[in-house]
Amino acid sequence: MGRIIVHEFSTLDARIEEPRWSMSYPFDPRMGNAIGAIMGSCTALLLGRITYEMFAPAWSKRTAEQDPGAPFMNESKKYVVSSTLRTADWNNSEFIGPYDAQAIQKLKDQEKGNLYVSGSVTLVQAMLADGLIDELHLFQYPLALGTGKKLFAEGIESKFALDASQTYSNGVVYLVYKPAAG
Repeated sequence: MGRIIVHEFSTLDARIEEPRWSMSYPFDPRMGNAIGAIMGSCTALLLGRITYEMFAPAWSKRTAEQDPGAPFMNESKKYVVSSTLRTADWNNSEFIGPYDAQAIQKLKDQEKGNLYVSGSVTLVQAMLADGLIDELHLFQYPLALGTGKKLFAEGIESKFALDASQTYSNGVVYLVYKPAAG
């Protein structure tokens, strides 16, 4: 049985939509190591439509020499949650239809390894509401935006326990959360 591992770049006010703001901060190589470890613990990707449409053209042309994450992103199986997309040009992509908590649970049960999720705000919010996320890896940047989609949708209560943390020289804090018992 696989687990769902979510990786997000977040602001202090939990904004995760289009994290172009992260480019204003120098990238600490230890962040790359942490992201590589997250990817290395997974065997497939689970993506929402919008993130898939952004990732496919960006990652499909990258090589391992350009980015050490390219082999994982390009060679791994990609499950895409979408009610509108039907065809894929990106290697190993499969559309699983519109969001359905039971279908996601079935995918978790059938997958031999972990499922990596990055971005995919709407998908992540739905999985949080349905208790499907097993680990939440947040790279929290030291700024507040005041606008943009938040990680947690209004009205959804989620309880987590801090599993690990690390700070970086650029002010980013890496937080690993798992669902809290009870």
